[in-house]
Amino acid sequence: MSNFELIIQNGSKLMMPAVEEGIIWETARRGVPGKLTFKVVQDKDLIFEEGNAVRFKKDGQNVFYGFIFTKKRSKDGLVNVTAYDQLRYLKNKDTYVYENKTASEFIKMVAADFRMNTGTIEDTGFKIASRVEDNKELFEMFKNALDLTMDNTKKMYILYDNFGKLTLRNIEKMKLDVLIDEETGENFDYTSSIDSNTYNKIKLAYENEKTGKREIYITEDGNNINRWGVLQFFETIKESTNGKSKADALLSLYNRKTRNLSIKNAFGNIFVRGGNLVVVRLILDDIKIMNCMLVESVKHTFEESDHFMDLQLVGGDFIA
Repeated sequence: MSNFELIIQNGSKLMMPAVEEGIIWETARRGVPGKLTFKVVQDKDLIFEEGNAVRFKKDGQNVFYGFIFTKKRSKDGLVNVTAYDQLRYLKNKDTYVYENKTASEFIKMVAADFRMNTGTIEDTGFKIASRVEDNKELFEMFKNALDLTMDNTKKMYILYDNFGKLTLRNIEKMKLDVLIDEETGENFDYTSSIDSNTYNKIKLAYENEKTGKREIYITEDGNNINRWGVLQFFETIKESTNGKSKADALLSLYNRKTRNLSIKNAFGNIFVRGGNLVVVRLILDDIKIMNCMLVESVKHTFEESDHFMDLQLVGGDFIA
């Protein structure tokens, strides 16, 4: 694998082990760390352990920097290694109470507490008045802060590890000049359904403690009820303010078929990670796609002379 470089660091010792074909690098838009899996040939000079750093490059370009979490030995003399990037430490649980901080300020504060290296953390702008995060994963805390930011600014931010540095960027800066079409993607799986996350009736309830009565907000689409039957979304809300507008917004979001699109064996590009936007041009059974789509997750496979990737794409009617 001459155009690949994989180095394990154990203390001050740098090792370049003999790696079997099939290095796999996986990332997702949010909620999981980047993951590198590979097999090395065990020999007496190759001494490494859990916690050691791993650096992986392709054609001199940085791909992955992380730490070994699992070693699995087998009789054939191979060691299966699983390494995660820095986001693995966001699975830690803790309790935080904070006031008048932006999501980016909160992320920087928590990263400092857990001794994480940070790179570019863009200013998210919106100040969160107050928030209590009790006994939750750091992943969930960051998700909540970024969701609140998106609700109030309509801007989405992607949190990821950039070769050892925690990075936060506006999704508008995550667009790539990468085209997925019938030529660059060997195969695809496309599913359309009304079986999950499709609702044509929204019902929200608010328990008004002052009046002792329950307030109900309902909105529905009669045409789609006739087509699909009643598919109801129900939720109890904490505030009656904008109850009707929230119901209308939920109907707008869920009153449609859900579509799922995954691309198999596309030409590999090391710059594609979960959270990027790529250009998709495909004619499917009942829909034509000619626009940018969000990479929900991607699995890169590196072999001797090949690099291909499997992608899960979302956008518009397409969900993960």
